[in-house]
Amino acid sequence: MNYEEINEMMQEMGFPFAYHHFAEGESPQPPFLIFLSPGENTFSADNLMYYSFKQLDIELYTDEKSPETEEHVEEILKQHHIFYNKTEVWIESEKLYEILYEMEV
Repeated sequence: MNYEEINEMMQEMGFPFAYHHFAEGESPQPPFLIFLSPGENTFSADNLMYYSFKQLDIELYTDEKSPETEEHVEEILKQHHIFYNKTEVWIESEKLYEILYEMEV
């Protein structure tokens, strides 16, 4: 999955989104999404790289717990046949929930 395909998938989710972060003072009202690619795993043999798996993190931010919003994001990921791991944390300083979806594409 390349950057354009990821961008299209993010648009399908229907929430404001940005790569890595929004500019200071420009964060939209929740819910919103951030996506980033923090690394890459490669498969190689005989000193040749055969395939690259890019890590993709999608962060969903909400100001209240919203299973419906999470289900919507997860349905889009399933439609794209993406396996993900999900974690959740409350960010006290921001008064936001962060739902993190980690995957390889």
